[in-house]
Amino acid sequence: MSQYFSVHSETPQKRLIQQAADIILQGGVVVYPTDSGYAIGCRIGEKNAMERICRIRNIDKDHNFTLMCRDLSELSTYARVDNQAFRLLKNNTPGAYTFILKGTKEVPKRLLNPKRKTIGIRVSDDPIVMALLEALGEPLMSTSLILDDNEFAESDPHEIRERLERQVDLIIDGDHRGEEQTTVIDLADDEVRVARPGAGDISPFVDY
Repeated sequence: MSQYFSVHSETPQKRLIQQAADIILQGGVVVYPTDSGYAIGCRIGEKNAMERICRIRNIDKDHNFTLMCRDLSELSTYARVDNQAFRLLKNNTPGAYTFILKGTKEVPKRLLNPKRKTIGIRVSDDPIVMALLEALGEPLMSTSLILDDNEFAESDPHEIRERLERQVDLIIDGDHRGEEQTTVIDLADDEVRVARPGAGDISPFVDY
């Protein structure tokens, strides 16, 4: 049975956030709210937790996983960022975007796309996400919580609890969220490509 924390969406309770971080650091799988629906995540180095997430989401090793990062400095530790990419990232983070970039050696190989050696990177301004990452002191390996081949991310924490309370270690209830996924911008091959329109405005990326 998973733990269930009701966390204030604007002023997250420090005690609950620290408890959530401790669960993740001990190898737990967490469902948490973001600015584009709910996501499911674990610590970067936890292979067993990642495999649990793959089973819950019914995804394979070719899936593009995402690292939820605190800021651009942390992002650049895990992804290769050239000057053009840096300008785009600086101007559009935090926000409802996932950026596809070549991974560095700091990213475990199992998290990289096996063909392109890429990783998704996100920087969110959601207060719960920011507080959780600060308590963790490292990125959170993450993917949108999409169940049963749905098109959209799960948005209702109570429905998530009914579905997953025996499959994950923690559910963070941050109120009802939107269902639209992030806009995915592929910067991995020295060009700018909108791979998936979503919650983030695509106009800053269409003229490149």
